[in-house]
Amino acid sequence: MLEALAAASVPLSVSDLGSAIGVDQPRASRLVQQGVAHGWLRREADPDDARRTRIALTDEGRSLVRGVRGERREALGKALAAFTDEERVELARLLGKLADNWES
Repeated sequence: MLEALAAASVPLSVSDLGSAIGVDQPRASRLVQQGVAHGWLRREADPDDARRTRIALTDEGRSLVRGVRGERREALGKALAAFTDEERVELARLLGKLADNWES
């Protein structure tokens, strides 16, 4: 959820966030409540529709996402250290093929 909000160019509605992470609206709403309780998310008024709110990352939420990304990058670097240059090229080719054929 935090990654989806970090990747979005604007804050998302709960419904849009649910769609982005593949959960229904009630589950997205519960996740947002938890994120707000932890201080990672904030609700803000939707400038286009005063009846709706949008969800945005707080500074703490952005820091958490950056930390997680750094940890993943470090773990991936360690895992790839055992690969030869040829194996890295082949892995990149196969991941590209997977991405090209992934149904969203």
